[in-house]
Amino acid sequence: MLRWSVIFFIIALVSGALGFTGLSEAAGGIAQVLFWIFLGVCLCLLIAGLIVGKAAVDS
Repeated sequence: MLRWSVIFFIIALVSGALGFTGLSEAAGGIAQVLFWIFLGVCLCLLIAGLIVGKAAVDS
């Protein structure tokens, strides 16, 4: 997911440099949404891993 976010960010930069503001804005928005989804999933998995890891050590 982070890979797609970076790809859309690069598309936004290139299209912005070439003057395609509509495409740049859309790609930037998609990149931003994908980044926040990635960050949320990453935090959830980190918390789950800490909980499971602590339970495994305590057993």
